[in-house]
Amino acid sequence: MNAKRFLTCLLACTGASILLTGYSPEDFSLVKLKNYKKEFKSESIGACSTSSIKTYEDYRMITSVGSAQYQYIHNHCTVDEETGFLIDEDGFIGVALAYNFGEIGSRYYFILDTGITIPVVKVDAKASVHASNGCSADSNGHVLEFVIDSDRAMAYFGGANGLAASGNFNNYECLNGSIADIEKVSDEPIETGIIYTSFIGADLMKSTEEGDRIRMVKGGFRN
Repeated sequence: MNAKRFLTCLLACTGASILLTGYSPEDFSLVKLKNYKKEFKSESIGACSTSSIKTYEDYRMITSVGSAQYQYIHNHCTVDEETGFLIDEDGFIGVALAYNFGEIGSRYYFILDTGITIPVVKVDAKASVHASNGCSADSNGHVLEFVIDSDRAMAYFGGANGLAASGNFNNYECLNGSIADIEKVSDEPIETGIIYTSFIGADLMKSTEEGDRIRMVKGGFRN
């Protein structure tokens, strides 16, 4: 019996309910970053820069339909209506990164010295002429450049100089801090599949305080 049919039979026979905790765009919230729980396994690659500067570009400036950037943004990302940030299917925030950070679609956890973890996905590539060391911009040393809808972002963050967050998202308390570490994110979830939470017969299920529920764990903003 395959896993899906087994689960269906198990639910029918036990009356157990299923608790789905999969990520959805409605879960996204910058204010939850201080308590963000990593969903995927990751490995430290070290901080190539400790810069606190966090700039942005408008995703609508990426117009080459055949480019990896355009395709990733339009096939995998959603514009958060409140903040204007781009988020992928797992809640990773779209950013432009230099060539040391690999291909479009590569994902990272940026750990700040303020205790904030920012889950990011590379949706645009900085030109090597502008980030010659493969890490930070030659102009002002920034590493993170958010890819956003600047109209929505301006309405949410404001800015004294006509730019959202005055052109530096480090001015926003939930994104504030210098880079302390960078972790490369794998495709392997930390918690995967089905956790059985009820006891039946010959130890088919484990008994826990959660009662007769089956939990599927996914989505760092839900924690």
